[in-house]
Amino acid sequence: MTAAENVCYTLINVPMDSEPPSEISLKNDLEKGDVKSKTEALKKVIIMILNGEKLPGLLMTIIRFVLPLQDHTIKKLLLVFWEIVPKTTPDGRLLHEMILVCDAYRKDLQHPNEFIRGSTLRFLCKLKEAELLEPLMPAIRACLEHRHSYVRRNAVLAIYTIYRNFEHLIPDAPELIHDFLVNEKDASCKRNAFMMLIHADQDRALDYLSTCIDQVQTFGDILQLVIVELIYKVCHANPSERARFIRCIYNLLQSSSPAVKYEAAGTLVTLSSAPTAIKAAAQCYIDLIIKESDNNVKLIVLDRLIELKEHPAHERVLQDLVMDILRVLSTPDLEVRKKTLQLALDLVSSRNVEELVIVLKKEVIKTNNVSEHEDTDKYRQLLVRTLHSCSVRFPDMAANVIPVLMEFLSDSNEAAAADVLEFVREAIQRFDNLRMLIVEKMLEVFHAIKSVKIYRGALWILGEYCSTKEDIQSVMTEVRRSLGEIPIVESEIKKEAGELKPEEEITVGPVQKLVTEMGTYATQSALSSSRPTKKEEERPPLRGFLLDGDFFVAASLATTLTKVALRYVALVQEKKKQNSFVAEAMLLMATILHLGKSSLPKKPITDDDVDRISLCLKVLSECSPLMNDIFNKECRQSLSHMLSAKLEEEKLSQKKESEKRNVTVQPDDPISFMQLTAKNEMNCKEDQFQLSLLAAMGNTQRKEAADPLASKLNKVTQLTGFSDPVYAEAYVHVNQYDIVLDVLVVNQTSDTLQNCTLELATLGDLKLVEKPSPLTLAPHDFANIKANVKVASTENGIIFGNIVYDVSGAASDRNCVVLSDIHIDIMDYIQPATCTDAEFRQMWAEFEWENKVTVNTNIVDLNDYLQHILKSTNMKCLTPEKALSGYCGFMAANLYARSIFGEDALANVSIEKPIQQGPEAPVTGHIRIRAKSQGMALSLGDKINLSQKKTSI
Repeated sequence: MTAAENVCYTLINVPMDSEPPSEISLKNDLEKGDVKSKTEALKKVIIMILNGEKLPGLLMTIIRFVLPLQDHTIKKLLLVFWEIVPKTTPDGRLLHEMILVCDAYRKDLQHPNEFIRGSTLRFLCKLKEAELLEPLMPAIRACLEHRHSYVRRNAVLAIYTIYRNFEHLIPDAPELIHDFLVNEKDASCKRNAFMMLIHADQDRALDYLSTCIDQVQTFGDILQLVIVELIYKVCHANPSERARFIRCIYNLLQSSSPAVKYEAAGTLVTLSSAPTAIKAAAQCYIDLIIKESDNNVKLIVLDRLIELKEHPAHERVLQDLVMDILRVLSTPDLEVRKKTLQLALDLVSSRNVEELVIVLKKEVIKTNNVSEHEDTDKYRQLLVRTLHSCSVRFPDMAANVIPVLMEFLSDSNEAAAADVLEFVREAIQRFDNLRMLIVEKMLEVFHAIKSVKIYRGALWILGEYCSTKEDIQSVMTEVRRSLGEIPIVESEIKKEAGELKPEEEITVGPVQKLVTEMGTYATQSALSSSRPTKKEEERPPLRGFLLDGDFFVAASLATTLTKVALRYVALVQEKKKQNSFVAEAMLLMATILHLGKSSLPKKPITDDDVDRISLCLKVLSECSPLMNDIFNKECRQSLSHMLSAKLEEEKLSQKKESEKRNVTVQPDDPISFMQLTAKNEMNCKEDQFQLSLLAAMGNTQRKEAADPLASKLNKVTQLTGFSDPVYAEAYVHVNQYDIVLDVLVVNQTSDTLQNCTLELATLGDLKLVEKPSPLTLAPHDFANIKANVKVASTENGIIFGNIVYDVSGAASDRNCVVLSDIHIDIMDYIQPATCTDAEFRQMWAEFEWENKVTVNTNIVDLNDYLQHILKSTNMKCLTPEKALSGYCGFMAANLYARSIFGEDALANVSIEKPIQQGPEAPVTGHIRIRAKSQGMALSLGDKINLSQKKTSI
């Protein structure tokens, strides 16, 4: 039976706080009570039967005193009662009393109230006794012609379930429903009737669809969805039918219902791989993303577009739609924008890169004009990175992009400015023809830079790439302008002295008389001094950084001045000019050293910065050719090596990605011809509708690995001992945010156990959704109890509890069996992820929780240990393979992972091989874990501690 055909039964949650009532008191209430007390009594009877009580004596009482009542609540409760009450004798024969009940059903099916008729028809779907249904068939058929649609649509469902379970009761059901469908006007009735024909008689469903295929667009959305499902299933089973129905699917792409458009687009892609079909489906997806307001919907549909792109044949079609995809950037949600930009970047080609860059430039300028929002800065960073990638892949674009982006070097958001700077550094090294433009633009914005980190980077670029005499002079001018009046110490002291010149005005407050403890008088007067406040004038940027105690920028400035001075000496022949320029550079360095040693800055200069500036002074005073080479050639070569290694790494990852996507077919693989495929082989292809329905119901059938340890048995936890009166074991099924515990409970005694209840409690961020209902277990009987647990964050959780029960006939207190703890593994929620080095460093600085784990293992190889940690923690190594290759006795690597709740986990592995202890000595060192939450850091540390002892086999 397919998932679509399962009947949904009534589930009732029972609060078991009070004692269960006796059968006599219930009988009394049902016979003599008013409507309210009868309702309450009937509810108690239902709950007791659900708990395993039989109560056969009440059946006739209910038929006599409750069944004739016309109260709607009682009628609704009676339907639940008839659903659960035992209807047969122990030998399987139908109880005689049920004939009376059957007559009552028949009357309800002819009741003037449509609600009673409809709910009775719904209830009949759940009946499994053909003898009860047989007398009702004429009444059920008659309900198909009722004036109210609620009755008609439930009559269709009743006929469908009866036809499926007992075909002999209504053999002409498909024909009957087909005729009903032709004349029906109500959308919900048509949908149910069509649904029945799909599952009961597909040929009739196709006949009906063929007659009205041109009117499909005018149908209601619920019927359109069922039609899409039918077309998918028919074409899936019989590909020759595609041509007949593909036009209908094209038409449904224009439906007014977003759900229909989404399903139609998904179906069209599976039916045809023609470029026009892919383009129409992709266009439909893009429209849905733009028009739907719900961000979750946008993300789901974006994922479908990304799936389309993964197919090599579809990628070229999507490249033509890049500009349409970029319309999605109008969505304010950052996650949607991030995915959209990534998709656009994957699809960019030489044909569309120009248009893409124009749109992205407009978006960047737009972010400058909007009011500051926390996501605006992050969005600007995303745009900068996307433009960076475009320019690296298509160098012709760099000249258009750089002037716009360099305006953002003066941005107050350091992260966005740092991304621009990184881009500029790569561009100036790679593209010789753009160097003049970049240097000119850099000199323009240099004075407006607000962040010291960006200032340092800009100084380095100017020092490294200023090659003409004019540019070098301009750099010196900008530095002097940024440093202000020199010598700095003297000018600052003068300024301070200048501010103290005006005499202080002293005012005396009113005299106050006070009485002391001893009763004597004392006078108190207040002197208040006021000094005219002079508004502190704006300091030049570099001077401000130095007075704040940031002398690292001074070390960077010294290096820049040394580079430009050495280059100036090489360019200018006149000795006087050479000496003058070098002397000016040395003066600037000397005045900064003097300032660092004085008490003016907030923090004194560090020894490292003193050494660096002193070295630069020494280099300029001696001007040796070796130093000239180191400063002006080696630095640039180092950058060139770094950029080429980075580019090589990117190319390697892209190659791996494309290899993954390419569909490789072996020479000896059999060719599958659709027309020659046997019917039973056709069925092996997965039905998408069936899969999605199973996924929604949590019954996803994953392909089990060949390894028996990967089977379900590996997740079974024994909760009690074999000698306990009640044996219990649990299968723990983790499904994203839910954990389902399927507990098998076995009564190992010869007594009947009543009110056998599984009581659970949780530790950590776990929450029990509902309390499992009590059971009655016969001697040596067993039962399955399901419990749902919600997970709120990534940390190791513990579920513990006990089973309590009463022994039938015993006068003792309730018995209790304590269960073993169930540990929920953090690894079910952690997935490998990637981030840039800058993001890693930023998160490392921000996250306050750190857990330091000492390496204690028997693995002797550094690389093996790292691979073992990656495997056991689900983390991804961010350090490139090239950096980890080779052998030098120690290793440092950064690891990163994200949980399904969006929490980040960072780890730094610092390990070494103690060579002095011999070749078999195990790896030593530390792993530092950082996370935003304490639970994540501790849980990951525990996981590493538990797993690091195992050898990597």
